[in-house]
Amino acid sequence: MRQEFQIAGARWLVREIIVGTLLVLCGAPSLAQQLAGARQVFDGKMLPDVEVATFERSDTLFPVNIVLRKGPIRPLPSASTKLKEIHFNSEGKDYDLFDYLAYNRVAGLLVLKDGKVAFEDYELGIGTETRWPSFSIAKSFSSTLVGAALHQGLISSLDDPLTRYVPQLKGGAYEGVSIRNVLQMASGVKWDETYTDPKSDRRKLLELQLAQKPGAILSYMNALPRAGAPGSIWNYSTGESFLVGALIEGATHKGLATYLSETLWSRLGMEQEATWWVESPGGMGLAGSGLGATLRDYGRFGLFVQQDGVLDGQRIVPEGWFREAGAAHVIGGKQVDYGYLWWPIPAGDPIHQGAFQGVGIFGQHLYINPSEKLVIVVLSARPKPNSSAHILNDASFFAAVARSLH
Repeated sequence: MRQEFQIAGARWLVREIIVGTLLVLCGAPSLAQQLAGARQVFDGKMLPDVEVATFERSDTLFPVNIVLRKGPIRPLPSASTKLKEIHFNSEGKDYDLFDYLAYNRVAGLLVLKDGKVAFEDYELGIGTETRWPSFSIAKSFSSTLVGAALHQGLISSLDDPLTRYVPQLKGGAYEGVSIRNVLQMASGVKWDETYTDPKSDRRKLLELQLAQKPGAILSYMNALPRAGAPGSIWNYSTGESFLVGALIEGATHKGLATYLSETLWSRLGMEQEATWWVESPGGMGLAGSGLGATLRDYGRFGLFVQQDGVLDGQRIVPEGWFREAGAAHVIGGKQVDYGYLWWPIPAGDPIHQGAFQGVGIFGQHLYINPSEKLVIVVLSARPKPNSSAHILNDASFFAAVARSLH
C-alpha cells in the first residue's frame, strides 16, 4: 500500500511539473500567483477567480495522502425523469433553479434520484475531473468510517472512552470522554470555532496545520480547558473532529486515507482518486476537513449512504447506523439538531422527514433523503466561510427538488 501511495504521489508531482512548465512557456502567471494561501482562505478574502482556482487545487494548501480507487467505474445512468422547472421560497421571496446556481455561486450540482442522474451541471470553469474540497463534509465521511470500524469489531462500542484508542489523550481534557461524546461534539471541552478570528481555537489549529509538526494537534486539544461535563454541552468543534481521525487510525492501525480507500473508495467504482489533508507528511489524517473529490464521486458516496451502508449486498456499517448518525440527539437535556458528524434537516417541511446532510464551509452540501431515494451534491465557492447574507435557503431548494422528482 505504501508503494501505491508513492506511485500515486509521483504521478501527481509529474503532472504538476508539466502544468507549471506549460504555464511559464505560455506566459501565464505562475500557479502560486493564482492561488490563495490557507490564512487568506479562512479569512474569506479571495477574488472570485482566485477562490475557484484555489479550491480546484486544494491539495496544495496542506500535505495530502492519496485515497486510491480501483476497478471499473460504477456507472451513474441518466434518469428517464429529469429535474423539472422548480420554484422555492427563501426569506419570503420566490426563486428558481437558475437563481440558486447564480446567487449561491454553485460550481457543481448533481441530483441523483433512484440512483440515476436527474440533473448534473458544472459552472465557474470546473468540470467532471475537478477535485473540489469537501471542507467539513469530510467529517461525515469520517463518521461513516467509525461506523465501518464498529461493524468490523475494531471499535467495541461508541461508549468506549476515547483514550482507549488514542492513549496520547490520557490525563488531559479528553479523559473520561466517550467516542459517542466526540461524534456528537458534546465532550464538554471549551472551543471557539470562529474561522475569521485569528485568536480563535480554529485559527490556532490552522497555524498548527501550517507548521506541519507531528503530534501538535493532539497536544493542543489535550491542553484545552473544560466547559462542562462530557455529554452536557454541545459545541461545534473542528478540533474535536480531528480527534475522530486519531480514533480511526488508532483503532484500525491504518492511515485515514488508506482506511477510506480499502473500506469504500476502492469498492464504490469511483472515477478519480481523492486527496485528504494530513497534519504533516506521513502524519495524522485530518478527519474534519480537506477531503478533495469530484462531483460524481461525492454522489457515489451519497448513494452508499442513502442505501443504508450496503455495498453490493454486503453491509459495511451497522444496520440503522445512518438513521442514528443523521438524527438529532438530546444533549444536556435539550434536543440538538446534530447527529454523528451529520446535520439532520430541522423539523418543518415534511418532505425532509428522515433527511440529513453533510455541510462544509463556502457552501458545500451532501443531502441524503432515504425515503425519497434522493441524493443532492452541491459544490460552491461562496465569498465567506460561513456565508449567509444574500444566500438562498438550501433546505428550501432541496425540498423543491424532491417535490419535482416525487
